[in-house]
Amino acid sequence: MRSWVPLLLSSLIVLGGCGAKPPVGDESAASDSQATSPLVGKRWKLTLIGTDERWQGQRDAYFELTPSEGGVTLAGSDGCNRLTGEATLGESRRIAISELASTRMACPGLPQSARLGTLLDRAYRYLIDHDRLVLLGRDGRVLGGFKQQKSPE
Repeated sequence: MRSWVPLLLSSLIVLGGCGAKPPVGDESAASDSQATSPLVGKRWKLTLIGTDERWQGQRDAYFELTPSEGGVTLAGSDGCNRLTGEATLGESRRIAISELASTRMACPGLPQSARLGTLLDRAYRYLIDHDRLVLLGRDGRVLGGFKQQKSPE
């Protein structure tokens, strides 16, 4: 019976190590890399919906991404309503917008306004060329085009 005790103890130690949680990744490093993304800290004005429909609103539709404690926060306007949400920026120019919310003001003559929220919700990847941003869907289709603007002080 005593010959089983060392074998049992060593088995428990080995199996106990298998059940241990892997080390937690450095969340601050991931947050730092998101904060240094070329998308962050700039105002992106909507110019195109899809590939050929120009923005027709009297007021600019735009969004801005700013670093926050938990990642990246989105704020903007659809030309009528204020938008807020969270953004996750990943490798290979991945973007995911979550918790997107907007005010519900009734603005006449703005049929395109609601489409910015849908566009942001469906964004999967992004491309930046100088001061231009293109958001792409999961299927690779162009969702919309934006031009970088200087944020108002």
